Amino acid sequence: MEPVRELRKKYCPPALFIAILIAVILIFAGYRDMARGLVLGSLFSIVNFVLMGMTLQRRMQKTRRASTVMSFLLVLMRFGVLLVPLLASIYYDRFHIITTIAGLFMVQAVMLADAVGKMVTSRKT
Repeated sequence: MEPVRELRKKYCPPALFIAILIAVILIFAGYRDMARGLVLGSLFSIVNFVLMGMTLQRRMQKTRRASTVMSFLLVLMRFGVLLVPLLASIYYDRFHIITTIAGLFMVQAVMLADAVGKMVTSRKT
């Protein structure tokens, strides 16, 4: 599980840092609801990424059927985790739904930016 821990340390802190940085800019611009939504979505994005890494080992079961059922239940659990900020932003006006959705993709955006950055730097050499 060491590679999963390394990935978590590599992508989660920058995702949270970027979310907080953008949130501070949004707060100074007068968009507190958007800032709250972005941070809420980003926090749950990180929780989802951590849960995915923690449950990766549990998917390896003895039989294919048990592995399939376990994978399905774990995906449902992660979808439930992602549902929490969406419902909060729908029911409470304190969170902006669009920035909440953007925050849910924060870890993936950092991963994509890292991959693009590596591609660009590898072509220069």
